[in-house]
Amino acid sequence: MGILTRFRDIMSSNINALLDKAEDPEKMIDQCLRNLNSDLGKVKSETAAIMAEEQRAKRVLDDCNEEITRMQTFAMKALEAGNDDDARKFLEKKASVSANLSGLQEAYDLAKNNAAHMRQMHDKLVNDINELEARKDMIKGKLAVAKTQERINQMGSSVVNANNSMASFKKYEEMADKAIDKANAMAELNRSSADQTIEDLTMKYSINNSVEDELAALKASLNK
Repeated sequence: MGILTRFRDIMSSNINALLDKAEDPEKMIDQCLRNLNSDLGKVKSETAAIMAEEQRAKRVLDDCNEEITRMQTFAMKALEAGNDDDARKFLEKKASVSANLSGLQEAYDLAKNNAAHMRQMHDKLVNDINELEARKDMIKGKLAVAKTQERINQMGSSVVNANNSMASFKKYEEMADKAIDKANAMAELNRSSADQTIEDLTMKYSINNSVEDELAALKASLNK
């Protein structure tokens, strides 16, 4: 029964645990099914051989029983014909054939049990493969959903990063605005300082000119 070792190992374990360990779960699913279908071919061949042995053992047993019945029938006919010697020979043949009956019956019972066991294993393997085939689509569907969710999560992370970047840009923009405002204020102050100096000088010379004009006017009036 070594051909069923891999089948029993897979079916006795948790398929989801196997998938968790696989780098590519979809490939793992397909590989499991390929292995099981390969085993199924071997099980079918072995089952057919054991069923053929059962049929052969049954045929030999039936032939033995028929021969015993036939020898019994001819013995009776010989006795009815009054031929004891012939009847004795038929009964001796019957006894010889009957000696093999127990062994043939045992061989047939064993072959029958083996065939029944193999048929059960064959049917279970077929059912399990069918179940896994049905689960395969479900599992692959879940994997597809998981991959989609993973892509959405990645896009969500990108959106969060973009929001963080926008916040950083806004912060830098505010810093730039403050720098521009400060520079503009300094420029305004510089302009105001320069204008004030010129104005002061203008007032200075404007006052001096008025005094000179007034002095000249007084001189002119005295000369007259």
